[in-house]
Amino acid sequence: MNAWQSRRLANTPALLTQRETVVPGEVEQFRALTLFVESPDSVKAARDLARSAVLDWGLAHLVEDVRLVVSELVGNVVHHAVPDDCLAHPGAARRLDVSIRKWPKRLFIGVTDEDSSPPTLPTGEVFSPELVGGFPEAVLPDCGRGLRIVQGLADALWWSPDEAGGKTVFCRFDLDGSTT
Repeated sequence: MNAWQSRRLANTPALLTQRETVVPGEVEQFRALTLFVESPDSVKAARDLARSAVLDWGLAHLVEDVRLVVSELVGNVVHHAVPDDCLAHPGAARRLDVSIRKWPKRLFIGVTDEDSSPPTLPTGEVFSPELVGGFPEAVLPDCGRGLRIVQGLADALWWSPDEAGGKTVFCRFDLDGSTT
């Protein structure tokens, strides 16, 4: 056993005490789908996966919110993701992965693409109502509105770069224990 392994073993009990206790029978439920970005039905397929998963898991009260969140996250990949040089080959089909995980207290959604650029939320500028005049659309940002929707519906929103390139955008819904 080398020094690294012995340090890891020495720290294991401390890590175990920090974890939540899992009650037998309360395990993760998981669905995933890999899609080609250019496919005209990729967003619909992702929404359908989300709908069937949350209904199968007894979370009917979240169906519309989860479908909208998945639509926005997958739509962002379709419209904005440009694959990293290390992952893309000229003319190759772009891919994305959708994953949905349900734990007893939380529902996680992840959308992975081949673009390492971080997602950005729009920052609004201060406009005087007099300057807007008859053009209220001038106040709306051109992009990032979908992430604001996701941020408003989900309990958390974040992203993580992938080691090989690309990123995953995650969101979390906290489950209150009621399933209707």
